[in-house]
Amino acid sequence: MKHTITFEPDNISIRVDPGTNLLEAALEAGVHINATCGGQGVCGKCRVVVKSGRVESRKTEKISDEKYGQGWRQACLTTVLSDCRVEIPLESRGLKHVAAQQLQMGKAERKISALGPMPLAEGWPAEPLALKCVVTLQEPSLQDNASDWSRLTAGLRQHHGIENVSVEMRCLKKVPKTLRANGWTVTATVMAGPARDTVLWRPGPNAPFHLVRLEGGDTSAKNLALALDVGTTTVCGQLIDLDSQTVMGECAEYNRQMAHGDDVITRIVFALKGDGGKRLQRLVVDSINGVVDRLLEQTKVERGDISCIVASGNTTMTHLLLGLEVRYIRETPYVPVATFVPVVRAAELGIDVADCVQMYCFPSVASYVGGDIVSGILGSGVFQKETLTLYMDIGTNGEIVLGNRDWLACAACSMGPAFEGGGIKHGMRADSGAIEGFHVNPLTLEPMLITVDRKKPRGICGSGLISVLAGLLDACVIDPRGKFVQGLGSDRIRHGRFGYEYVLARGEDSATGEDIVITEVDIENLIRAKGALFAGCLTLLEAFDLTFQDLDRVIIAGAFGRYINIEKGQQIGLFPDISMEKFHFLGNGSLLGGRLVCLSRGLLHDVERIAKMMTHVELSDNQSFMDKFMAALFLPHTENRLFPGVSEGLKAKRDKIVAERKVA
Repeated sequence: MKHTITFEPDNISIRVDPGTNLLEAALEAGVHINATCGGQGVCGKCRVVVKSGRVESRKTEKISDEKYGQGWRQACLTTVLSDCRVEIPLESRGLKHVAAQQLQMGKAERKISALGPMPLAEGWPAEPLALKCVVTLQEPSLQDNASDWSRLTAGLRQHHGIENVSVEMRCLKKVPKTLRANGWTVTATVMAGPARDTVLWRPGPNAPFHLVRLEGGDTSAKNLALALDVGTTTVCGQLIDLDSQTVMGECAEYNRQMAHGDDVITRIVFALKGDGGKRLQRLVVDSINGVVDRLLEQTKVERGDISCIVASGNTTMTHLLLGLEVRYIRETPYVPVATFVPVVRAAELGIDVADCVQMYCFPSVASYVGGDIVSGILGSGVFQKETLTLYMDIGTNGEIVLGNRDWLACAACSMGPAFEGGGIKHGMRADSGAIEGFHVNPLTLEPMLITVDRKKPRGICGSGLISVLAGLLDACVIDPRGKFVQGLGSDRIRHGRFGYEYVLARGEDSATGEDIVITEVDIENLIRAKGALFAGCLTLLEAFDLTFQDLDRVIIAGAFGRYINIEKGQQIGLFPDISMEKFHFLGNGSLLGGRLVCLSRGLLHDVERIAKMMTHVELSDNQSFMDKFMAALFLPHTENRLFPGVSEGLKAKRDKIVAERKVA
């Protein structure tokens, strides 16, 4: 059941779920309330008066007992329990010093809702990639003196129905001692898929398994898998219980390779210098080990409980992790060493897990379309459905897939790390204290901030950067080129070390004690990033004589924030100006696909099929793409025809704000 909140004096109404935070509702409705502490309740600037309705609110010293009794509340500490009417006082609207002027935003009816339900891969059986099989074998005798290996494989076949088990020599050497030291009761960990150091595998009723570990006694109580997304900026991991099919823990670390470049090109250049490749391999392994350590700490399980690893990443990251040559990825005609790579023993790479744990890496498609995209297409179920879908993975590399179950085409463009916090003065991941919601009063230029976990602001995450850029454009604080409008009479806009900047949070309101700003250089980086992605999408569509209007759905993937506001993404020209109902947010598609493979080994066949059916469209030397990229370096775009609704709305707001500023 939804509740209606009406904000006075603007008379703007919004429909929300019970328990919705009042400050978040105001932000979504476009109602400005001063809030500079990120929503943690310490600045006391977001005070409102609840005129009617039931709310739940925490009392603080920022509101006196008398005013609390009169209905005064802090919006950030208040949740809605019924239909409500809420008054925003002048001082909370930032209009205290604007003589006789109130910002009339007009009537609006809006609704807080998540993006539409995300259709995912369907029909996958619960068949874990790795199995722990307990067997008790008959001790050999003169009458039955079959080999230890024959005895073990017969036990696996008899008790667990497992056929075609292979083994490598290092593991085979341990079999005799392990069997005899444990009274012939052992736990065999077997992994489905190709044997180590091989590529080809054909699933089916008699698909092969590979023995990766033999332990004494019954150790089957814990059978875990590790899914990894090895990103250019961030390494993410999930620890998965293969028996209960649940995610036990998830965490992320910055990829330590960033010390040697923000993107894959600069890292390839570094890899070609001396022992640069070995250094980058060590750094990404250190990042993975950091993720593993944190996951083990979170879940309180043992390192030895991890049975297998599934990893996905772009082509360069996969090559660097495996220690493969990356030189020719960068040089024309852009050729990787391989798109399908062998299963490897993780410990050989330096990953701190048990010596026997095997790692499967998703196959790539081309030099700049990697296994992370193949994983996302698997997890999203695009390859199973008739609907024409545009899949957009937003990260350091913008990777795009177009198609359905009958055909798939892909392309990639370099976005840089801006939307993951890289190259932005105060950019950060979506951790506690990251600014994720923003609105600015167009007359006073005072901000309204919401942060992750409602902590003091520490920086700006990816979704926050979209919100900030859209908010500044919407309020005519920046022009369509991304430059700050001068002469607005606010010290929020000032000249800094990198040109003009806007102060989002002053030092006394921030967790760092320093001003948190967004600069014109930051904005330029964001415009280039969004321009590259939009141009890539447009180029791919036009290659198949399609337009954005032909799409049935658009899937947004990428782990750069907990919530993406599609409307604000459209305002800055990041997402196409089409119906909101067509958008779906997937989150980290790379991790999703990896998790599914861990839980259902039969999907390995679909992984291979997806990678082989993708047609690659090269953008690096595509003049049409370059032309479209240059045209997209504008907010939202130089061509209004591509953003008719957005452009019309921005013009109407601009005209109104300019008129109000003249009066004020």
